[in-house]
Amino acid sequence: MLFIFGGLPAAGKSVLSRHLAIQLGAVYVRIDSIEQALRTHAGLNPVSVAGYVSAYAIARDNLILGHKVVADSVNPIQVTREAWRSVASDAGVPHLEIEVICSDPEQHKARYLARIADIAGLTYGPWEDVVNREYEQWSTRDLQIDTAGQSVADSYREMMHIVNSRIA
Repeated sequence: MLFIFGGLPAAGKSVLSRHLAIQLGAVYVRIDSIEQALRTHAGLNPVSVAGYVSAYAIARDNLILGHKVVADSVNPIQVTREAWRSVASDAGVPHLEIEVICSDPEQHKARYLARIADIAGLTYGPWEDVVNREYEQWSTRDLQIDTAGQSVADSYREMMHIVNSRIA
């Protein structure tokens, strides 16, 4: 199964997707890691579509091998979401789309400004980059988790209630 995460930076998707990957023993595919590797080692800046295309290939290979895959990316536009669904379809596996949001703008901003990069060389731009980022509304998500006012544990429990019913 392919678990397709999306959401703006600092909404909580990496924390939740990482926990899910650990819980399921799934392969964890993180766009930030791939894109930073492409910037650092291939000199690509901007990375453009290379990060997503690389992630699709890695995910597809692992799904075909029978692994569950958790894909962690902003996934901001319909075309990227369609591509993830195609990865699952091509591999002959089901998928679950999970959008993570933080509906409290002040809490979201505070989280973003407090972030510390856990990938060597990765830097975050100003908050305005998040606010002004292209981000199309989801029309196909299976689950939306609002992390505002919730602990990570509460958000994870809410997510797992739905995930467990889908993978049973």
